[in-house]
Amino acid sequence: MNQSQNDSTPLNIVFAGTPDFAASVMTAILNSPHNIIACYTQPDRPAGRGRKLTASPVKALAQEHDIPVYQPLNFKQAEDLEQLQALNADLMVVVAYGIILPKAVLETPQLGCINVHASLLPRWRGAAPIQRAIAEGDKETGVTIMQMDEGLDTGAMISKVTTPISLSDTGGSLHDRLAELGAEACVSALNALSTGNVNAEPQDNNLANYAHKLSKEEGRIQWDLPNHKVHNLIRAFNPWPVSHTEMDGKKVRLFDVALVDVALVEAETIDPQNAPGTILEANKQGLTVTTGSGAIRITRMQLSGAKQLPVTDILNSRKEQFSEGKQFI
Repeated sequence: MNQSQNDSTPLNIVFAGTPDFAASVMTAILNSPHNIIACYTQPDRPAGRGRKLTASPVKALAQEHDIPVYQPLNFKQAEDLEQLQALNADLMVVVAYGIILPKAVLETPQLGCINVHASLLPRWRGAAPIQRAIAEGDKETGVTIMQMDEGLDTGAMISKVTTPISLSDTGGSLHDRLAELGAEACVSALNALSTGNVNAEPQDNNLANYAHKLSKEEGRIQWDLPNHKVHNLIRAFNPWPVSHTEMDGKKVRLFDVALVDVALVEAETIDPQNAPGTILEANKQGLTVTTGSGAIRITRMQLSGAKQLPVTDILNSRKEQFSEGKQFI
């Protein structure tokens, strides 16, 4: 992988992807010597309050660059496969496409298909590797470029890039950082593939975990979990599906949070009988709330029907609603 871009022969690429993460990788390829000759993305979906059909970020980017766009529901129709074959591509680059590719598609490009996956494979396979890494307290993550096979993220690994996960990282901040790293790693892999300078490494299936798709329901906070687990989940689910709880029967969504050393909380506020979810302190630092063990400090949240705000702003008008001794459930 020591070849420079100038030493590589431009590849004719079919790009398949859908969300912003994929668009970041596509942008890097567009700025490289390689050629995107066609783009595949999921069909337009309803979005926004008006539920208007909206193009994916990848489709919008392709249209800006006058790249042909194809949006099959799947590749079960013979004409969809024939259309792909007619493109005579060297390679397909797949990034968060959201459609399972059958063997016939994987074998159509001359060099097969590669995938940009936001995990240090085989650690997290599946739909939500970024959020699962934070939720489980991983110290680092990264991006793997792999050759695709018929399994779910099981292909041989071409290259990896790593990044630490800090205690302040959220699903959103880590997503954006991995999108940049993935874009750079993808172009490097394309350069290597164009010169045949690739030695792919098989994955160890014994080390694999499945990163289940996120759901709104699992955003409900279980206050009896240890503080580090609650802290991880709130960060992982920001900006979606967003962790939530209730106070006085109304939903409260939590965005920014920090771990708290209970020993540093004023002694008179600590009562071993406090149930998890109880507010120990409500001040300019935020809301200090008990968990199954330890406590967390909430610094940014959103009340029902309002926009998200720093907790200090909310306390200015709702001090009694979130006073010491009250409990989230």
